[in-house]
Amino acid sequence: MSIDETEAPADTSYTHGPPENEAGAVLTIDLAAIEANWRKLRSLSTPAECGAVIKGDGYGCGLEPVAAQLYHAGCTTFFVADLSEGKRARALAPDAIIYILNGLPTGTGPVFAEHYLQPVIGSSSELAEWDMFCSSSGWQGGFALHVDTGMNRLGVTIEEAVAIAPRLSSEHHGMTLLVSHLVSAEAPDNARNHDQMVTFRDIRRMFRGIPASLANSSGIFLGRSAFCDLVRPGAAMFGLNPTPGKKNPMRRVVELKARISVLRRIEAGQTVGYNATWTAKRPTRLAIIGVGYADGYLRSASGGDNKPGGAAIVSGIKCPIAGRISMDLMAIDITDLPPNATKRGGIVTLIGEGIELEEVAERAGTIGYEILTSLGHRYARIYKSG
Repeated sequence: MSIDETEAPADTSYTHGPPENEAGAVLTIDLAAIEANWRKLRSLSTPAECGAVIKGDGYGCGLEPVAAQLYHAGCTTFFVADLSEGKRARALAPDAIIYILNGLPTGTGPVFAEHYLQPVIGSSSELAEWDMFCSSSGWQGGFALHVDTGMNRLGVTIEEAVAIAPRLSSEHHGMTLLVSHLVSAEAPDNARNHDQMVTFRDIRRMFRGIPASLANSSGIFLGRSAFCDLVRPGAAMFGLNPTPGKKNPMRRVVELKARISVLRRIEAGQTVGYNATWTAKRPTRLAIIGVGYADGYLRSASGGDNKPGGAAIVSGIKCPIAGRISMDLMAIDITDLPPNATKRGGIVTLIGEGIELEEVAERAGTIGYEILTSLGHRYARIYKSG
């Protein structure tokens, strides 16, 4: 039996990883915000069930604390990438349905049975192996079938789905869910969304009686035609904007703050960092912090003479990154701050205080998903659960 919502974790905070004073930075993860975002997405997608995608180590936030928070909140269906994540999720959600999105690795049927996990079958060869395993072992744990409607990664073809539908539908064959994946859900005006929804609707007719799932985070905002029986949000739960170009309807989940290790001055004409890509145009004050690409702050956000990079908030002012981000360090140009505005040990905000994940990603030439899932484990992590 699921844990009742009234038994949710108390209003507490706890730290994981190195002590704050020993770490280069502190990553604060608001588990209560993740739960609030999931509840909002669940409300928006009613009457469909709302599952939760917690792959990528809970989108970089930690699979275990995220799974525990959502399970206590009433989530009963989880999606992870692989068996390793599935086993970790099972330990926190003992009676939840847990689907493995990457399918059935060769010879792993016994592992699925041992941990009561369900593969999302994405090819005819996987289905044949699953059939053989279930027939020989008597296992009846169930599986999902992924039908490709345009992504062209995983999933049986439409032609294969047509061929196998009579057998799977007539016997139910242990099939518990029919899924597909939207290509451009974050672009609501893209005609691909309508085409995929129509195609998936036609496929559903061949699998009557079997629940279906199409909508991801952005798909929930496409409306009821995308809901089907189960929605499976991921990124939006973790604060990323599911409606690009519009105000983010989700609560922020992460904040990243570092302490200044060194303050230094350089003269006009001097350079900063590897390969001398950033040159001071005036006498310059720098704040050096112990965060680099080994911590998931991407090197592509470096600042150069010909390309602005990322930014940080120091004493309430947005200041640019100066020079190449290295493995463990970066420099912030704080010349425009009042002379005594900060000091060694002062706080530098890399995410938060108006700098959102999407801005960090844009400066790095990527997407918020990559930034979020790259945030490293050398940080002291403070989890706020209530």
